[in-house]
Amino acid sequence: MATKFYIPSVNILGQGGVDDAIEDIKTLGFKRALIVTDKPLVKIGLVEKVATKLVNNGIKVFLFDGVQPNPTTANVDAGLGILNDNHCDFIISLGGGSPHDCAKGIALVATNGGKIKDYEGVDVSTKPQLPLIAINTTAGTASEMTRFCIITDEHRHIKMAIVDKNTTPILSVNDPELMLEKPAQLTAATGMDALTHAIEAYVSIAATPITDACAIKAIELIQANLIAAVNDGKNMQAREQMAYAQFLAGMAFNNASLGYVHAMAHQLGGFYDLPHGVCNALLLPHVQEYNAQVAAPRLKDVAKAMGVDVNAMTDEQGAKAAITAIKSLAVAVDIPANLTLLGVNAADIPTLADNALKDACGFTNPKQASHEEICQIFTNAL
Repeated sequence: MATKFYIPSVNILGQGGVDDAIEDIKTLGFKRALIVTDKPLVKIGLVEKVATKLVNNGIKVFLFDGVQPNPTTANVDAGLGILNDNHCDFIISLGGGSPHDCAKGIALVATNGGKIKDYEGVDVSTKPQLPLIAINTTAGTASEMTRFCIITDEHRHIKMAIVDKNTTPILSVNDPELMLEKPAQLTAATGMDALTHAIEAYVSIAATPITDACAIKAIELIQANLIAAVNDGKNMQAREQMAYAQFLAGMAFNNASLGYVHAMAHQLGGFYDLPHGVCNALLLPHVQEYNAQVAAPRLKDVAKAMGVDVNAMTDEQGAKAAITAIKSLAVAVDIPANLTLLGVNAADIPTLADNALKDACGFTNPKQASHEEICQIFTNAL
């Protein structure tokens, strides 16, 4: 059976990447940019720095800085209004997963019409989105190079998973200079998000030799560099290696898809407005304990990639070692111990499980779960 492999046509990685991207923008002939970002990046001067480079190269800049940490349908509508009012011919997303996802939503609706909720699901759109250039500032979500767009529907209190080839940016930029000095808490959460991407892609029923190679290398790089990046935000070597790791993890899950960790984490984010990476980190070992029933050999490979000597282990022992290694890394980067500390209420679990089972990310989990089993996984993480 043939498979498709999705990735932006051009990807810039390494120091100085932003300057290279602006040269590419000039070559493409774009003239009016909508920058989609958030207020913290405006506050630290990063948006102005990028905008100035654009203006100095003859590109007019318009700004939407209202993206929330879990971008909403209202955010998409607001950004779309600014884009249309100013006749922008392309979009630049600047930030982590939230600005990228919001920008994808804006770009998709700009050309396809309607509302972003109309595109929930897999490949619902019919037209390419408005050209999007994604400049990344965190090493985690890989949204700058994927076809995944996650938007919160405030009315239903869920995160919509929009998986659509037309949301893929035309150019992604991972410049580690933009990632320096990010807070340790954010570095930890985004790093564990990247680890989740890699592991879920590796155990996915849609995995291929290409996604396997990307996922395993990503796990190795995260294990070797995340703690250093958390402990010293100015460590350029660690930042650059984490940028490569999250990009490789993105290549893996963009094509092999994900699993129940994301399907469940999306519900926590939509229901409680919790940070996505932290939710993933807390759910990851519990979901893999469930997956070990059918994916023990694959999880043994994960353990090896995380530095465990698995030569004398059975598959089942290797799977347990992987889960232990995941938990140990989470502790080392100071991820909260359980969902209860985040304010998750046991009474809400049945509703969370209902919605998780409808999330497209769960369709490629190695073992399909019942409602009762999803509830138990949530309960185990409390």
